[in-house]
Order: sequence, then C-alpha cells, then structure tokens
Amino acid sequence: MRRVLLVFGIGFALALIGGWLVFPRVLYLEKPQPFDFFHKTHAEKSGLTGCDSCHIVGSDGQFAGIPRNDVCLGCHSDKLGKSEAEALLVDNYLKQGDQPEWLIYSQQPANVWFSHAIHTQRAGLQCADCHGNYGESDQPRVYEVNRITGYSRDIWGHSMSRLRRAPGDGMKMTDCEKCHRRHHVEVGCLGCHQ
Repeated sequence: MRRVLLVFGIGFALALIGGWLVFPRVLYLEKPQPFDFFHKTHAEKSGLTGCDSCHIVGSDGQFAGIPRNDVCLGCHSDKLGKSEAEALLVDNYLKQGDQPEWLIYSQQPANVWFSHAIHTQRAGLQCADCHGNYGESDQPRVYEVNRITGYSRDIWGHSMSRLRRAPGDGMKMTDCEKCHRRHHVEVGCLGCHQ
C-alpha cells in the first residue's frame, strides 16, 4: 500500500510540475513587437495622463485600440530623441505611411462580444481595472502567443494556478464573472458571447 501511495504521490507531483511549469513553456511562443514602446516615457514627456488621450472609444462602444499614425504624428513628425525605437517609428512607419503591426495582448476570441463603452462610460471602470497599470510601465512586456489557439497569453493569465494575480493579469471568463458579481450585474451567456 505504501508503494502505491508513493508512486501515486511522485506521479501527482510530476504531473503538477509538468502542467504548471513545463507545459506553458512549450505551449507559448514569445514574439517581439515591431519596436519598444514605453507608456511611462510618453506620459511623462507629453503630459498625457489618461489612456483615452491616445486610445479612443467610439460613441458606438467600439474601441479603436492601437492609436493610428496620425496620433503619433502629433509629436513625432521628426525624431525627438535618440532612441532606437523612436528612429524605427519615424523612419519605418510614420515617414512611410505604414501602420505598425502591433501584437494585441488583450484580443478576445472571435465568439466574445465586448463593449468598452458599457464598461468605462456606464459602469465607470478604469482601464487599469482590467488591463493593469500600462501607463506606468517603463519597459515593454513580452508578448506570448498560444501555439494552438493563436491568442495572447494575457487572455488566460500568466499564473497557471491563478493564486498570485494582479489587475491586468489575464482576462478569463471567470475574471469577468467575478467582476460582474462584485458589481451586482447579471448577464446571461448571450450578453457576452455571439
């Protein structure tokens, strides 16, 4: 009996280690963004303090997402500093008229309907409530893509156990459900899923 328990315990421990440590390293692939972007530097140097200074939510609730080049051209018609990232932005994108192909951390699966307007305007949530404190980041985060689904790791979160989590660490359906319960909002399946 002891031998069976010992074998079971070792097998269980190996399964946990494999599932929580090894599997995510195999499942996720790191990909670089077109160039480094520093939210904190932009907030400090430009004086723009709110996310909506660059990221726009339309009146229909659609989120414009990554700012278009014309927003960047407001300050970067030419290079302002000596950083390699700024040189890439100005020379390879703004002067060429090409939009950087950013990898989107929070891109939801195709069957999810989400309105930023309902959450920010009606419910009064702040961007940091779901996305974390991007505005205070002084280094770009690593983008990790799931090799099977093609979605960002941010959709599921970085902690497999989900024990040590911070705001903006994943946007799982259970996170949405917890927030809805906390704010006493009931939504059926078709409220979020198409």
